[in-house]
Amino acid sequence: VQLQASGGGLVQPGGSLRLACAASGVTLAYYSIGWFRQAPGKEREGVSCISYSDDSTWYADSVKGRFTISRDNVKNTVYLQMNSLKPEDTAVYYCATTCVDHYDPDDYWGQGTLVTVSS
Repeated sequence: VQLQASGGGLVQPGGSLRLACAASGVTLAYYSIGWFRQAPGKEREGVSCISYSDDSTWYADSVKGRFTISRDNVKNTVYLQMNSLKPEDTAVYYCATTCVDHYDPDDYWGQGTLVTVSS
């Protein structure tokens, strides 16, 4: 089983990026999928989540209205569209087969993709 987070990079404030969480060996449609991020010197925090049952979504207050989570079950991929990026969005972004950030050996985590928002 592998989750591969991709799409990070360097972007100017106000810009956009789309992160992708692609999976092999597991069907993401059967899971709620969370995006998390960890900024330098800070604890990891939840950013967004999409439910397995009805695709309902949750967003952290800091990204609400700017980020959109979605899934493509044909491609077995979950996306995080990030618009109006701010320097404080700079972090390593992780996807996982959970929306709760606590250790569970049954959860799968991607390796992370770095997003840098800077002029």
